Amino acid sequence: MPSFSTNPRKRPVFKIAAIDDQEKFRPLPPPVGSYPYHLVLEELKPNLPENKMVFHICGDTGGITLPTFQHQVVSEMMKQYDETIVEQDKPQFFFHLGDLVYNFGQEHKYYPQFFEPFKNYPAPIFAISGNHDADVDANDPLKPKSLDAFLKVFCDTQSRPIPFAGDTNFKSNIQPNIYWTLETPLANIICLYSNVPRFGTITPEQKDWFVEELKKAGNQKNEKAIVICLHHSAYSADTNHGSSLRMQLFLNECFEDANVIPNIVLSGHVHNYQRFSKHYPDGKVLPFVVAGAGGYAQLHAIAPLNDAEFPDTSNYLDNVFLEKYCDNKHGFLKIAIEKTADQFNLSGNYYTIPTEGTLNEQASLLDSFTINLK
Repeated sequence: MPSFSTNPRKRPVFKIAAIDDQEKFRPLPPPVGSYPYHLVLEELKPNLPENKMVFHICGDTGGITLPTFQHQVVSEMMKQYDETIVEQDKPQFFFHLGDLVYNFGQEHKYYPQFFEPFKNYPAPIFAISGNHDADVDANDPLKPKSLDAFLKVFCDTQSRPIPFAGDTNFKSNIQPNIYWTLETPLANIICLYSNVPRFGTITPEQKDWFVEELKKAGNQKNEKAIVICLHHSAYSADTNHGSSLRMQLFLNECFEDANVIPNIVLSGHVHNYQRFSKHYPDGKVLPFVVAGAGGYAQLHAIAPLNDAEFPDTSNYLDNVFLEKYCDNKHGFLKIAIEKTADQFNLSGNYYTIPTEGTLNEQASLLDSFTINLK
């Protein structure tokens, strides 16, 4: 059984011993597309259903040891796709929340940690960069720049074969920038880049762009959900990273500047599943979901209560409640956005993969939630 049943924690934490290593910040590469860096899903997948969109999402799938878990996660997602009979219920794409490869983002890391595990996934794959994807190995004789390989895979000017994809037939994606917006018929998915440092950092230029994207998305909020994706988790109750005050302050300032609160914030970085609800004074409830148990072997435990190394009493953590978590199994989210004459909802189902070595066992539904978008 997932261990959320044995730990009564209800608040996120900060980690006292964690070092805010801002010296690891890496300069951003120039965009490959034009401002405001939008990619329209229908240009890649024509004839999308008008009233329903389904997609898989998780992060931190890479790994340098025990690749079994990432293969299991991908296998279970593919099984869901293959076993879904109704076409509009099939996942239309997979969205990666960062850390495709470890520990650095060189080209030769991509085949064993990304291309080979995902080679048979039947839908397009989009991604934001995690800290490991963007980090640079100072000992690499080729001296790659930050995000060189990531850009060749996801941010090309045209779709073409990737030289280091081996026998997988992967072609490059055409995301217009390292931060960008995926336009879909039912959602604006705003994709942030939070760089290399442990708690993330976002440049003023990206912040200005984000505020403008929130404003534009706010003007369409009755027709489209507003989904935010970033790698570093603003709120977490784990013992490896804890919450990122930097990401909390960034998001709070941007939401206030734009006068827009999104419908959901999705992140990775922490290797487990956590769903928080943040309650605002006006009654708005914003889910913050961590889905970083996508395959990296080591999972991150939830902090025990009353541990001085992981305090939860800060005012920055007020009105944020841990609703559900799983810290001992890998898994993935399936998001569905559906609009009918009477309803407009975003729903999420989180599945955990079978225990390693278990035969004939299906992925298990661990958590479900629904957001009313009207």
